Amino acid sequence: MDRFHHTPNDARLTVVLAALAAAVLNVSAQTPAATPTPPKPAWEQSASLGFTLTKGNSDNILFTADYRAARKASQTEIALGLDASYGEDNGKKNNEQFGAFGQFNWLFNERFYAYGRLQGLHDSIADVEYRVTVSPGAGYYFIKNGKTLLSAEAGPGYTFERLGGHNRDYASLRIGEKFEHKFNDKTRVWQGLEFLPEVNDFSNYIATLEVGLETALTDKISLRVTVRDIYNSAPAPGRDKNDFRLVTGVAVKF
Repeated sequence: MDRFHHTPNDARLTVVLAALAAAVLNVSAQTPAATPTPPKPAWEQSASLGFTLTKGNSDNILFTADYRAARKASQTEIALGLDASYGEDNGKKNNEQFGAFGQFNWLFNERFYAYGRLQGLHDSIADVEYRVTVSPGAGYYFIKNGKTLLSAEAGPGYTFERLGGHNRDYASLRIGEKFEHKFNDKTRVWQGLEFLPEVNDFSNYIATLEVGLETALTDKISLRVTVRDIYNSAPAPGRDKNDFRLVTGVAVKF
């Protein structure tokens, strides 16, 4: 008997198996590769510290600290911030301020967005035990690229405060503007302006201006200079309307 002889059934089986193999290979070739899951947006965080001490003819101490965090995704943006300062002049407290804010943006497209913002302030020297403002609104990026950001925001708000020992709450408006420009990978400048008038009395308002410069010393450490000016048209009795602060410090990114 010839051991190399193939029966008709063997031939048909070989044809069927070959056809199945070809079909499997064709389906595999047409099936798209699984799309890799995009990485989750990362938080960008930094904290800065500033400290000044003088002894001798003048005896002064000033301590400042702040924390910033931001996360940007395709449709959402989150920004958080904390800052504090404390100072003494010849043993007498002349600075005690704590502030915080949080903002959430929902982008309808690349430039237009809705936002919700919550911010608070305590300033014992200005006799502001607390001031809390809640504000929803809408914003628009006039410039948005890898180097420059320019946006404006507006919306209604409501303010709760204890000023000069008296509690107040009132409807307010919020108009804001933000600008940031990166000269290169190491140096950037930013500027922000916020105007908060009372709806029923526009002569009662708070205007805040901030300008900053940051330049990197290493990948994680940078030198930061910030100027902040807060103008309150109706301060507590015996207090000045204007508070100006210049802060220099070292910031750490993590």
